[in-house]
Amino acid sequence: MKFQVAAGILATALFVGDVNAFSFVPQRSSIAVTPSKSISNNGRTRSSSLVMKDDNSKFSFANLFSGEGAASGATPTRVRRSSATLEPHPSQRDHINPLNALYPPNKQAIEESAGKSTTPPLPFHPAVQSGVLSNGFSYVFLPNRSPPNRFEAHLQVFSGSSDELEPQQGIAHLTEHVAYMGSRKRERLFGTGSQTNAYTDFHHTVFYAACPTYSPNTGSFGSPQPMLPMALDALCDVMEARCDPSRIEKERQAVLSEMTMVNTIEYRVECQILSTLHRENRLAKRFPIGKESLIQKWDRDDVKTWHRTHYRPDNVLLYIVGDLDPQYVQQTIEDKFGHLTAEKQGSEIALPELKGDASDLADAVVGNTLKQRQSWHYPPVRHDFCVVEGVKDLLDDETKLVETGDLEVVEKKSEDESSIGSIYDIHLQKPYSLDDKVKFLKEAELSPGKVIRPHIFKHELLQNFSFHLFAKRPVEPIKDMESFRRSLARRVCLAALQIRLNVGGRSDDPAFTFVEFNQLDSAREGCAVCSLDMTADPPRWREAVLKSISEIRKLGIHGVTPGEMERYASALLTDAEQLAAQGDMISHGDQLAYLMETVANGHTFMSPEQSYAVTEQALSTLTLEEVNRAAAELCSHITGLNDGELTSTGKVVAVACAPKSSDNDAAFVDDDMLCQAIREACTIEVEPVEDVVVPHTLVTPAELEEAMKANPPSWESGQFSDGTPNTPADRITRPFTLRRLSNGIRVGINQNPAESQRGHLRLVAPGGRDAERRLGFKSGSLAVGARAMQEGGSFGSFSREQVELFAVDHLIMVEINCNEESLVMDFVFPTTNVGNSGYGENMKLGITGTESVLQIVREILVDFNWEEDALGRSKSSYRTAHESLGKSLEGKSTEMIMDAVTSGDDRFLSIDVDTVNAVTLEDAKNAVMSQLRPKDLEISVSGDFVVNEVLEQILQYLGTVPADANAEFEVKDATMEFDSVPKLAPGKHLDLELEDSDPRAVAYVAGAAPNQWGFLADGTSVAQRVSEADKRASDYDKQRRAHPLFGNAALSLISEIANRRLFSTVRERKQLTYDANFSLTGFERMKGGWFLVTVTASKEKAQKALDACKETLEALRKSNPISVDNLESAKRVVLNRHEGELRTSQYWATIMSGIQEESIPLKGPLSVTDFHAVIEAMTTTDLQLALDCMGLEESQLYTAIGKTVQPEGLVVDEIVKASPMAGMG
Repeated sequence: MKFQVAAGILATALFVGDVNAFSFVPQRSSIAVTPSKSISNNGRTRSSSLVMKDDNSKFSFANLFSGEGAASGATPTRVRRSSATLEPHPSQRDHINPLNALYPPNKQAIEESAGKSTTPPLPFHPAVQSGVLSNGFSYVFLPNRSPPNRFEAHLQVFSGSSDELEPQQGIAHLTEHVAYMGSRKRERLFGTGSQTNAYTDFHHTVFYAACPTYSPNTGSFGSPQPMLPMALDALCDVMEARCDPSRIEKERQAVLSEMTMVNTIEYRVECQILSTLHRENRLAKRFPIGKESLIQKWDRDDVKTWHRTHYRPDNVLLYIVGDLDPQYVQQTIEDKFGHLTAEKQGSEIALPELKGDASDLADAVVGNTLKQRQSWHYPPVRHDFCVVEGVKDLLDDETKLVETGDLEVVEKKSEDESSIGSIYDIHLQKPYSLDDKVKFLKEAELSPGKVIRPHIFKHELLQNFSFHLFAKRPVEPIKDMESFRRSLARRVCLAALQIRLNVGGRSDDPAFTFVEFNQLDSAREGCAVCSLDMTADPPRWREAVLKSISEIRKLGIHGVTPGEMERYASALLTDAEQLAAQGDMISHGDQLAYLMETVANGHTFMSPEQSYAVTEQALSTLTLEEVNRAAAELCSHITGLNDGELTSTGKVVAVACAPKSSDNDAAFVDDDMLCQAIREACTIEVEPVEDVVVPHTLVTPAELEEAMKANPPSWESGQFSDGTPNTPADRITRPFTLRRLSNGIRVGINQNPAESQRGHLRLVAPGGRDAERRLGFKSGSLAVGARAMQEGGSFGSFSREQVELFAVDHLIMVEINCNEESLVMDFVFPTTNVGNSGYGENMKLGITGTESVLQIVREILVDFNWEEDALGRSKSSYRTAHESLGKSLEGKSTEMIMDAVTSGDDRFLSIDVDTVNAVTLEDAKNAVMSQLRPKDLEISVSGDFVVNEVLEQILQYLGTVPADANAEFEVKDATMEFDSVPKLAPGKHLDLELEDSDPRAVAYVAGAAPNQWGFLADGTSVAQRVSEADKRASDYDKQRRAHPLFGNAALSLISEIANRRLFSTVRERKQLTYDANFSLTGFERMKGGWFLVTVTASKEKAQKALDACKETLEALRKSNPISVDNLESAKRVVLNRHEGELRTSQYWATIMSGIQEESIPLKGPLSVTDFHAVIEAMTTTDLQLALDCMGLEESQLYTAIGKTVQPEGLVVDEIVKASPMAGMG
């Protein structure tokens, strides 16, 4: 039951607290380096000698331009400044508007073409509004009501790391920190329930604020204070940043710490991939993190010069989405941003000697890059596109490229550009003084005209082999029905292939452990990237390459089957229908992410309702021939590597990452071997796939009727342990209905219309790894067995492939996990009829997604088939995870401190290889099935459905499961009471060293804490201890503290306050880290737990950072106790987070789980219904006394520092491309 449907349209945005560590964005979503839910094991080798070190002399940009590759220092003639006029901005040029299709003249032209074009244009969202102020400032606003009384504003500056000059590498990211963290107007948003953050990437820097429409703090006359002006004030402050020296120094230290934090093996692999993929343009040498040697010495003039050069009104775009009046939004934008001018920004450039260099770059950007030709959102690049015949390079019609060795220069047609066009190295193909001296692999010609760019990266921290095969293509703006049909055809192909790889590729113990094929439009790279990403056991790398490439060739040559066409077209339509049903109930974050991506790539932004109508219209006439033509084009870069098949022009990029090995090792790979394997894969004859017969239902009406007769079901009252009276068995209650089936299964159900036509079901079986010990099962058997169930999926007479395709047809996602306390199964599903066939009036409806999920749950309980190959994949996954843990600084350090804290208790540690290998299929089956007794199970369901209808389906499908189902697996006379966590011995300090070519460090502070509901390891509770300690408590206080939610609420607020204090002290005041995090283990059934503070730092500052964390915790208890302001701010964050999450069915399913479970005595209906009131009633005294329940004394603390050490005799691989990571130390 491991599958994925590639039919989603919206991306989910992630927001955190009021005060956040800032970040650049190092990943590209189209690259899947590692399988999900496993520890990554990819990376690269680098020596510290590659870190660029300067002397201690005074640094400025100007003195670096005399080196190799420096641009001319001469400044072109400018308009002279008069007493009344400022000079034009040196970097401002006429350029395409970033609104693209939403630019009012463009939008009007598209709409007017409706009756003239052979293919009609797509309709624009009727509510979206866009405009440009007189100073060139562009904006777009989308009214949206979900959640109500809130909005989000994102300011996008179209300058990122790819716009940096040679001595500016990393300054876009540092300026982001300085501009927002130094904004006093941003600080006014604190304590209002707002979240703010910022990030930097290749192509842009983005600042955002998510706020309530009115502040909880009233104005001077007691009236509500609107938040939009305050939010836009903060964003406008970014445009006028003061660049204070003290703030620059603070953010310099934060950025240097961030370098250490992000320099994981996963990040290094990402750098290897991206630098190889984009070798022909600036992206290969301009990663956002920059170079340490430069960052160390920049001063106010350097930062201000970058800021004033790029933060111009014509170079930004403001997005606002939320519950606001359009006219009010437009007027506020004019009021807040209308005064900005590019000329004033240009007049404040602090290093005038750089104006000429910035001007030269600006000329080159508008002269021959995709940024000017297609979208101002893109970085200033060109690409070696790999396209089929008839698709032109987007730049070829404007410029002529001349090959000069390894250097690509541009001959411009315009006479006034000739002074720069022939000499300016916009694509950074020349060598520069700050480049690392490394050697590339040569491009290989597999056959005449068919070129591949290979790259091999090896590192001692890599565990698996990974393979990444790319082709870059132009982004096709989706503006009319023709381009929309092509996009749908591609999505059908991609979904079909991914399911083939996921379902068919796992049947006979395949060589690869993860494989994905996709094509995504990437604004950050200015192209569409078609990618094959695969991981495999190193000795089987060749087999994995052959298999994965063969599957792609099979799609490219033979296309999809009629059954696949119907299946995935139906899935696309259902997905569009769900979004249309949500309408403006789609969250601000999701709407904004979709809007930003759509605008960036020049697509037409439609409403969900419009998108559904257009999708239905297109799919109703989409032919198999069109889909298979799209399949051939998608796969042409791979099929084209074989003579005689559809070919494409341009370069194919192949990157392999592998552990270091000897030449005679089966895992050894080099560039010749990789190219040979790719060539061999392209010559293997492939046969078309055959359609699989997929059942329309797993349980027939006749079988269900027979079950109803054999085990007549009925409802019984819901029962609770928090003092709530039993709920009736025959009435619907709010906010949820809680009952029990006659066979013992506990049921909770909630109607959640906020996620239209979607639902979430969670099945919980208490036990988990704790049950392995209590019930006498072999260690690891429950965890390995749960994963084997996830990897399997055969029910009764149905094969695994049939069941998985049934789930695909019904858009069901399944995840099965075993944690320390329970076996958990999560199901995400549509609540409408799915698995439909046909369109419009000819549509034949399938069963609902809700009914489909209940059928799967029933079959898991009564008719699951255990398979050896599924167990083998499960064990392989656990072995890889454990071995990878030993090669991760964070993973190995965390394991070390947890081993000490738990005294080696294997319930809380990674499952080692020997333990995994010892688990047999019988062990796994007995352990898992022993947990699936109806009397022990709890089902929680939330979704957009009619409660009575779902209750009736639950009664039929789950109520008819025999009460004695799986009784043969029950362990007789076993204790059912959960153990406490191990009692802590006196604290101690631990040190760990891990061999790595790059210097990194991480530190930890850990100690005893209560579980999620306030119980300590000795059986006492937070409420009990607080009441005993507060001798002067009033009757009201005693009553409050007796509430079952008291301990949970106190710990939630303490966690929020501790994180704020760590940020303020360790990052802001002491400047020792980029981020420090406080977390609680959060057990629900086991008594007791631990807190863990994690802080990343440089090796030199690791001890100081650890001491600062300890100091912060100590101050929280004594010298600087929790203030009223701390408490009120934390309350707003916790309550806003709770209110936001209540809009998701997953959150409802989570909070309902355990409500009827006796092993969580304080969790009942009151934990949901009284949440707001209990949080609001908490006092600083409550929290201060609750802090005393934690092991925060110096003698009780466990501390650890993990550091990397260079391997003895380290030799840098010649083929390592290190420039993206220069300075990461």
